[in-house]
Amino acid sequence: MTLNNIILVTGATGQQGGAVARHLIAKGQKIRVLTRTLAKGAFLEKMGAEVVAGNLTDRASLDSALQGIKQVYLVTTPFEAGMDTEVQQGINMADAAKAAGVEHLVFSSVASANKKTGIPHFETKWKVEEYIREIGIPSTIIRPVFFMENFYSPWFLPSIQKGKLMLPMAGDRPLQMISLNDIGKFGASAFTRKYEFLNQEIDIAGDELDLNEAMMLLSKSLGRTIHFEQLPDDQAEGALGHDFTVMFRWFDKTGYSVHIPSLEEKWNIPVTKFRDMIIGEEVIKRFG
Repeated sequence: MTLNNIILVTGATGQQGGAVARHLIAKGQKIRVLTRTLAKGAFLEKMGAEVVAGNLTDRASLDSALQGIKQVYLVTTPFEAGMDTEVQQGINMADAAKAAGVEHLVFSSVASANKKTGIPHFETKWKVEEYIREIGIPSTIIRPVFFMENFYSPWFLPSIQKGKLMLPMAGDRPLQMISLNDIGKFGASAFTRKYEFLNQEIDIAGDELDLNEAMMLLSKSLGRTIHFEQLPDDQAEGALGHDFTVMFRWFDKTGYSVHIPSLEEKWNIPVTKFRDMIIGEEVIKRFG
């Protein structure tokens, strides 16, 4: 791949897109960042990115952002405007990319999206995947598992800070996880190693451990005790909402099934273990 080609990265002011953007910039790749608020992209501009205003729900802004672009990283979300909007985000970008003659669309989906999990935000990702395949745009689908960084998200951090995390799954049930940095590695590699990744669908994970183990490791890192307790099923929806409740029930009964050693061997991309992700002053500060 010629590094002079500009890659359009969506979601770059967020977690997944941000990780991909940083890895591409570190490799000397020119990128164009799509953001709804230009001010939020100022730090990326300082790193060398071109920052343009746009919204995945605004087709005209996508047509403008795609001028001169042959490769796109797409990340969508249901957590701002709902499930139907996420599907529309994906369709809008796929259509705009097709019209612009984009030669490679990398879409960040979710592991097991192809397995009819019944989890609402897995099903929306699958609909976007299906549409991308339907219109025939050359693509790579990257499907990450549960983020390690979710533990210091607003959903889980307050409980951890109080010393007890409660979720509707058994504490001894293994859960596969991946670091955002590793998502960045795979996402960037899909472009820099385009012909290896083109037309591939890749579920990615970095570690597998149960929540009792995860909280023990976190306790050791933070220097204080964090317990895990299974949240009673009848309290789950009130605490987490329907989508997350269905997801954790699926984790408890079925779960992800990435063969991590084979993943590393096939793609020659080392993945991060949870114990290593939670070590470091910056990470520990996030837990408060």
